[in-house]
Amino acid sequence: MTADSAHFQHFDVTTQPSQGVTNVAALRAEMKKLGLDGFIVPHEDEHQNEYLPDANERLAWVSGFTGSAGAAIIFMDRAILFADGRYTLQSREQTDPSVFSVEDFNASSLADTVAKAPRGSVIGYDAALISPFGLNALLTAADSAGVTLKSVSPNPLDLAWGNARPAQPMALIVPQPLEYAGVASADKRAHLAATLKANNIAAALITAPSSLAWLFNIRGGDVIRSPLPLGQAILKSDGSADLFIEPAKISDGLLEWLGNEVTVAGPGAVVPALKAFTGQSVLIDANLSSAYWLEAIKAAGATPLTADDPCLLPRACKNDVELAGTTAAHIRDGALLTTFLHWLATEAQETLPTEIEVARKLESIRKSGSDIRDLSFDTISGFGPHGALPHYKVNVSSDLKTAKGNLLLVDSGAQFLDGTTDVTRTVAMGEPTAEHRRMFTLVLKGHIALATVKFPAGTTGTHLDALARQFLWAEGFDYDHGTGHGVGVYLGVHEGPQRIAKALNRYALQTGMIVSNEPGFYKAGEYGIRIENLQYVTEAEIPAGGERLMHRFENLTWAPIDRNLIDVSLLTPAERSYMDRYHARCVELLSPLISDEVRGWLMQVCAPL
Repeated sequence: MTADSAHFQHFDVTTQPSQGVTNVAALRAEMKKLGLDGFIVPHEDEHQNEYLPDANERLAWVSGFTGSAGAAIIFMDRAILFADGRYTLQSREQTDPSVFSVEDFNASSLADTVAKAPRGSVIGYDAALISPFGLNALLTAADSAGVTLKSVSPNPLDLAWGNARPAQPMALIVPQPLEYAGVASADKRAHLAATLKANNIAAALITAPSSLAWLFNIRGGDVIRSPLPLGQAILKSDGSADLFIEPAKISDGLLEWLGNEVTVAGPGAVVPALKAFTGQSVLIDANLSSAYWLEAIKAAGATPLTADDPCLLPRACKNDVELAGTTAAHIRDGALLTTFLHWLATEAQETLPTEIEVARKLESIRKSGSDIRDLSFDTISGFGPHGALPHYKVNVSSDLKTAKGNLLLVDSGAQFLDGTTDVTRTVAMGEPTAEHRRMFTLVLKGHIALATVKFPAGTTGTHLDALARQFLWAEGFDYDHGTGHGVGVYLGVHEGPQRIAKALNRYALQTGMIVSNEPGFYKAGEYGIRIENLQYVTEAEIPAGGERLMHRFENLTWAPIDRNLIDVSLLTPAERSYMDRYHARCVELLSPLISDEVRGWLMQVCAPL
């Protein structure tokens, strides 16, 4: 499948059938051959991807659960699926209760289960699917419980899957032109190599698909909704590099684009290539790579040095060309989204479409944009009680018809050659209640607080998270997800290392980093509210007499916020002024790109509060 043919994969709303007894039985048969009492099945694949190619959807194959985060442990007499709160409904709907018990997923879930296994048990794992840090936690738990944790290869699940397993993706890898990338690959490699050399590190083994895409200025189509190529690379301290990809993925002109300092070989050449660094240090990111690669470095006679992927921070801090590109992409996407919001505010108020029809309508409008490549994730379209599930994914079984008197939450995004978007709008179907308006406005106040804050250099997202929650906290409410995640430029819609959340994050927010601003409120069984824009970090003007370098956020997302849900009496004059400025800017930027009918509506809904 070429990169072009992978574009705009149709929004998938089919219900994944529960795998139940059949696939679990097949796995247990392979486990028995290996003398295993249990086997760990992470969601992540060999590349630690969040979103996976079909061939790597091992957790979905064995359990039926298709969420983007989770894990399972299959014992000979029982099976446990771990899924976090985003997937409470989906995980139970997609699994066979006669086979799987479903439990909450957190950082210690797998280790805690290993620690409770009967003494003497042998639990298998695939080292290619677990990070070194994750494996260390499991080994510690196993040791304390008298349990043996055994690395097995080949993976017994892959053996059980057999010929029915889809083929690995072979999307062509294509250049990302300099007009979008901003900095040549040779310059990126030289900069990173200088740091390696200064620290007496011979090379870095890079396995994260997003790092490969950024470092070599290439894009692919191996991962759904993300233009990522699967492979590995060795960046050497002299600035040269070895790129390991399937030969079938090499597009016309790609080798010339990569240049003479980049050697291209197949994936099987990685381990032999590591032997060139015997007796030397090789950097590996223990959070982004698998335990398999750490062991491969050791086996080659090199010394693994666990540290951040050298691409991590440079990739996160967008250059001026990337920021200009994503700014333009967000404006174009804002026009498409505004056309959709006009439909929701007019025709949809009478036809009352289902959740699937809403998602499909937005997809069709976005698809009309000539330069759009794909969605950036499957649209979240949740009405009423489904809106209270932050990462709800509609399917044919759960599809609700909208009705007047409740809220519709739509979280969506798109991939453009020059940017990646992610935006959430909550709209009222019919007339909202006073409670809807009150809670929406509390969320909006937090959104504005985070959008307008100035903060000193060195501040992390952890320090800012409470700003978005303060108005909910004051009334005794909160939400259980992070407030902001990093976003790439024609890369992943979830990109680290920066984030805004209660959980400790050690990475300061730096100029050029893109983060989402998405506080929310969720009333279980009734409705959900989330307001999400993307914004990037830039330097702030320092008032006269100020002493510290300060940062602020520059907004990227432009689309009207449902004024019918705003209780203006709860806003301060400064907050009202912000909303008026934001909506005036929406009219200014989007009006040239939308129809006369949509423009007239936009001017009405963006009038001063």
